[in-house]
Amino acid sequence: MKIVLFISVLLFTLSSNSQIINTEAFRKATDTTGWIGTVSLNLSLSKNTKSKFSIKNKIHIQYKTKKSIFLFVNDIGFERIDNEDFINKGVQHLRYNYKINQRISGEFFLQNQYNALYKIDFRELAGAGIRLKLTKSEKYKMYFGVLLMYEYEKTKSDYILYHKDWRNSNYLSFSFYFNKNIALISTTYFQPLINQLADYRIAHQSALKFKIAKNLAYKMSVNYTYDRFPVLGVPQEEYHISNGIVYSFK
Repeated sequence: MKIVLFISVLLFTLSSNSQIINTEAFRKATDTTGWIGTVSLNLSLSKNTKSKFSIKNKIHIQYKTKKSIFLFVNDIGFERIDNEDFINKGVQHLRYNYKINQRISGEFFLQNQYNALYKIDFRELAGAGIRLKLTKSEKYKMYFGVLLMYEYEKTKSDYILYHKDWRNSNYLSFSFYFNKNIALISTTYFQPLINQLADYRIAHQSALKFKIAKNLAYKMSVNYTYDRFPVLGVPQEEYHISNGIVYSFK
């Protein structure tokens, strides 16, 4: 069993949330079968002129067999200062991959999401499709996914709205390994409505990793999201830049 512990040391940050969850970032490339993952839980309580309570929980678990990969992600954050909620967000994602041959895999996923910042009370997703491996090289890997998903959503701004829609969830992901110490990983999602292609969401994430010791690496990542028709009062665009350190051990 290989466990990877991610210690986030944010040196520079702009914005912080996302409406599209990049599950490619949670996939762990490994040739061995079995379990791999991370678990973290942070609780804090402080009081001076105001009382502050926060909780953050992140769970990533992956189980691999010869043909199948099961992936579960749980990420929640809550913060309250006195009696006012400042952060209230969470996502639970379950994904199953079945390897049909060396190039094609089938995918199925379920997702539950809420985010007060984006005025999303809940967003339930269920989808299925195929994942194509476009390269054979171990130095350069590229994948393309085409999925159909059903979205049930409740949003709250000046008034409450319910949405029941079918969307495409398409993604292009690549990993380029310059050498054993430097890697670039990038993923782009495009999610249009089936019956209204002008209503779409885009999400992009790129990360550059530099290995600085045997089990230690420096990571810089850039995230960008765009929603053509967001909830009233929510901006269309968002970006997030972060720097951090990754420590891994067996």
